[in-house]
Amino acid sequence: MPDFSATAIADPVAFDERLRLVPDTPGVYLWKDAQGQLIYVGKSKRLRDRMRSYFGAPRGLSAKTRRMVSHIADFEIIVTQSELEALLLEMNLIKQHRPRYNILLKDDKSYPYIKVTLQDTWPRVFSTRRVADDGARYFGPYASAGSVRKTLDLLNRLFAFRPSFECKDDKFKHYRKLGRPCLYHQMKRCLGPCVPGLVTEAEYRATIEAVCRFLEGKTDQVVRDLRRQMEQASDALEFERAAYVRDRLQAIEKISERQQVLRTVDEDQDVIAFAREDGSAVVQVLFIRGGKLVNAEPFTLQGTDDETDADLLASFITQFYDHAPNVPPTLLLADHIEEPMIIASWLEQKAGHRVELSVPRRGEKKQLIELAAKNAHQKLEEVRQQWLNSEQRAVAGLSALRDLLDLATLPQRIECYDISNTQGQHSVASMVVFERGEPRPSAYRRFKIKTVTGANDVASLHEVLVRRFKRAAEALSSEESATNDEVQLVQADLFGGVSTGAGDPDDAADSVAAPGASDAERDEALAKWADLPDLLLVDGGRGQVNAALDALKSLGFERIPLAGVAKGPDRNRFDLVLAHQPEAIVLERNSPVLGLVQRIDEEAHRFAITYHRKVRSKASLSSSLDTIPGIGPKRKKALIKAFGSLDGIRKASIEELAAVPGMNRKAAEELKGML
Repeated sequence: MPDFSATAIADPVAFDERLRLVPDTPGVYLWKDAQGQLIYVGKSKRLRDRMRSYFGAPRGLSAKTRRMVSHIADFEIIVTQSELEALLLEMNLIKQHRPRYNILLKDDKSYPYIKVTLQDTWPRVFSTRRVADDGARYFGPYASAGSVRKTLDLLNRLFAFRPSFECKDDKFKHYRKLGRPCLYHQMKRCLGPCVPGLVTEAEYRATIEAVCRFLEGKTDQVVRDLRRQMEQASDALEFERAAYVRDRLQAIEKISERQQVLRTVDEDQDVIAFAREDGSAVVQVLFIRGGKLVNAEPFTLQGTDDETDADLLASFITQFYDHAPNVPPTLLLADHIEEPMIIASWLEQKAGHRVELSVPRRGEKKQLIELAAKNAHQKLEEVRQQWLNSEQRAVAGLSALRDLLDLATLPQRIECYDISNTQGQHSVASMVVFERGEPRPSAYRRFKIKTVTGANDVASLHEVLVRRFKRAAEALSSEESATNDEVQLVQADLFGGVSTGAGDPDDAADSVAAPGASDAERDEALAKWADLPDLLLVDGGRGQVNAALDALKSLGFERIPLAGVAKGPDRNRFDLVLAHQPEAIVLERNSPVLGLVQRIDEEAHRFAITYHRKVRSKASLSSSLDTIPGIGPKRKKALIKAFGSLDGIRKASIEELAAVPGMNRKAAEELKGML
C-alpha cells in the first residue's frame, strides 16, 4: 500500500481501495483537503497511475507537491473521452475554483481589452473587461488598464472616432438633439457623427475599419487609404481637408517607422518567453502582426514554486488563450511544453485555423525569443523592486511610528475608523485594517449608525467602537470557554467527572451572523472580531480620542494604544492627538510616519464615503420610487438592477422601461411621467 502517513487522510485503507478502483483512462482528478476545499486540479491520460504517483517516495516529489500531498484528505475524478476533453475540463475547473496549488494567471478574469462595436450604426472604441459574442471586435488582452488608455488615446488622436467614455450613447443622443457637436470636434479629436452633415455613415465606418486594421498591424493598408483620400481632397480643391488627412498620414507613418520590421517573418505570430525567480514569474508576450512588432505585454503568474518551465508555459498558454479573442497561426515558445499536440488541437478549435507551436533555436525567431525573455527579466526586476521598496517603506514607517508613540513593539495591525454623513443623515462608519503597513481589505468592516441622531461624529464613533470591541470581548470569551471545556474534558478523563455551569445567554443585540445561523456559524463569524489592533487610529481630534478611550475602557480594552488623526486646512498638515498628552504631535513632512498615517487615514475616509454614497443613493432611489403608484417592491428591485440609479431610470426610454422584467408599457408610461 502507498505511504499515506504524511497526508491528512483519515482512513488510509479505504482511500487506497478507492485509488485502486480509479480507471486507467483519460480524465481529471481533484484533490481536496480535510475541510472539503479543492486544493488542486490535474489531468492525465492514465488517471490511476498519475494519482498513485503522488503517494510514492517523497524524495521524488518537489517541495511544493509534498506540501500539497500533506493536505490531501479526499479526491474526486471525472472520466473523459479524450485527452483534449480532459484539458478543456481542467481549464474550466481551474478558472472556476482557482485552487491554491495550481499555477494561476494573476487577475486572469479582469484583463482589459479594446472593444470596437462594429454592430452599431456609429461604432465606439473603448476599454472593456468582458468579451462577449455580440458582433463587436475585441483586441487584447492587455496587461493593464494603463496600456489600454495609452492605446486608446493614440488611436483617438490618429482617427478621431467618438471618444470612448466622453461620448456614450446618452451624450451622443443629447448632442444630436442640440444639432451641434461637443468640444472634441473643435479639437479635431472627433469627426462629429452626432451632428448630421459633418460626416457620413460610410466615411465614419471607413475610419473605424482603419482603426481595426491599425490594431491588426496592417498600417501599410491604412497609409495607402489615407494617401488616396488626401489626393482626392486635393484634386477637389478641399485643401483644408487634404491638410487634415496629411497630418494624420504623417503621424501614422512615424508610428509605423518605430515598429520593428522583421525580415523573415511576414505572418501573425505571438512570441512567448518568461523569467522566474524565488517563486515569482513573469511571462512576456510579443504580438507580431503582418511582420511588425505591434505590441508587447507582460503577465504575472502565481503559484509557480517548484514547477517546471514546461508546466509554467503550458499553464500560461491554456489560461491566456482561453480569454484571448484572437489566436495567431504561430506561437513561438521559449521552451517545449508537455502535450503540445493536444494544446495545439485545442487552439485550432478555438481559432478556426491551423496553429503551430514552435521552439526556435536560431535566426531571427530565436532573437525574438531572447528579446521577449529580456523584457520579462526587466519586468520581473521592476516587480521585485516595487515589492522591496513597498516593504522597506512600510517597515520604516512602522518603526518610526513605534518610536514616536513610544510603543513596546511594532504596530503590526493598525485599525482606523472614520464617520461619514450628510448633515446628520445616513450616518455610517468605516473600519480599515493595515497589517505590516499594507491594507488588508478582507478585514475591512462598515457600520450603519443606529443610536445617534444628527451630525454627531463623536457619539457615532463611540457607538461604533463599543459595537466593535463588544464583539471582540464575546469572541475572546468564547475562545476562553472552549479552552476551559478542553481542560475539563481532560480532567474528566483523569478523575472520572466534569463540572458544568450555565453561561450568560448570547447577546444578539448586535448580531454578527445571519438570522437562523447555527452556533458553529455564529462562532465562526464572531471569531473574526477576536484579532485586536496593536494601534487604534480615529479620524478626528480631542473629542474623538476621548470618546474612543471611553468606549475602550467600558469593555476593558484601554491597554490598546490610541491616537487621533487631526488634519489642518486643505489636509496640508497631519497631527497625532494622544489621550494623555495635552499637545498634539505634528508629523513632519519628511517623516516616514506621515506617509503611512496619511495613507491609512485616507483609506478609512475613502471606504466610509463610498459606503455613505451607496446608502444615500439607495435611500434616495427607494424613497422616490416608493411614491409612484404601480411600482411595488419587485418592480422597484428590477428597475434598480436594470438601470443602477434614479438618474439611469430617468434617462431610460419608455421602451427600455417596459422591457424590464415585471414591467409593462402602461407602468412604464406612468413611471416616465412621474420622474
